[in-house]
Amino acid sequence: MPVESPVAASRARLLQRLALGGYLLLIGLTLAWEGWLVPQGPPGFWLTLKSLPLLVPLFGLLRGRLRSHLNASLLLLLYLTEGLVIVWTEAGRAVASRALMSLALAEVLLTLLFFVCATFYVRARRAEGATLNE
Repeated sequence: MPVESPVAASRARLLQRLALGGYLLLIGLTLAWEGWLVPQGPPGFWLTLKSLPLLVPLFGLLRGRLRSHLNASLLLLLYLTEGLVIVWTEAGRAVASRALMSLALAEVLLTLLFFVCATFYVRARRAEGATLNE
């Protein structure tokens, strides 16, 4: 079993905090987006439909569980796809909604932040000898 160095442990903690921060900001973004900023129809339905899946892996992420980071990374591919599709379609319009475009770009950046940090966090923890069930 590899010995955990203090530098590696602090790096893993930093990556986990960055990933969690990006994830929590994405939850806040989806709530604000569908609730108040640019709602698409009745806010209650889309707000629930878009934000609810993000709550499923949240408790595991708060505890630093590796499998939750992997599952959340797979889940966030849907949000990354949504953001990229909106950016792509809005960029082609003559009168693009700046609010929608900026929200979609923020969604893309937050999902990429989480994905990169979570990937390196899992890699760092696995190098320390942690299993995916921890």
